[in-house]
Amino acid sequence: MKYLSDYMEEPQTKLFEETGTFFAFSNKQFKDQEVEGTEYVFLGSGMYTPKKHANKVIEQGYKIYKDSIKQDIKENGKNKIILRELLNHEAFYVGNTEETITTLEDYPITEKEIINIYNKNFSKYADQ
Repeated sequence: MKYLSDYMEEPQTKLFEETGTFFAFSNKQFKDQEVEGTEYVFLGSGMYTPKKHANKVIEQGYKIYKDSIKQDIKENGKNKIILRELLNHEAFYVGNTEETITTLEDYPITEKEIINIYNKNFSKYADQ
């Protein structure tokens, strides 16, 4: 099953290539990728983009994110997504759904739905 990042990867890469957006985690990495004479904006998490493209990267990035959530739901359905994230965050092992709830907060999924899937699957996955 795909993850949200799988749905986002291709359109996000295209956006970054079109706008000259890159990631750098040290001064050397930044210097290796910057284009001389270009003013950059730091968008967090190591992401830099030319100032002239900052709004486009933010707006299109958010659209890609929302569209990818819709595609994830369309292809997998809420219940499979919830179970995927419960397993990914080892909710059955640690006995806690908080990370899953946080991860899915932008999905049209309620905390109650997450708890229901957790309870339905607890006996199957708790001993693994």
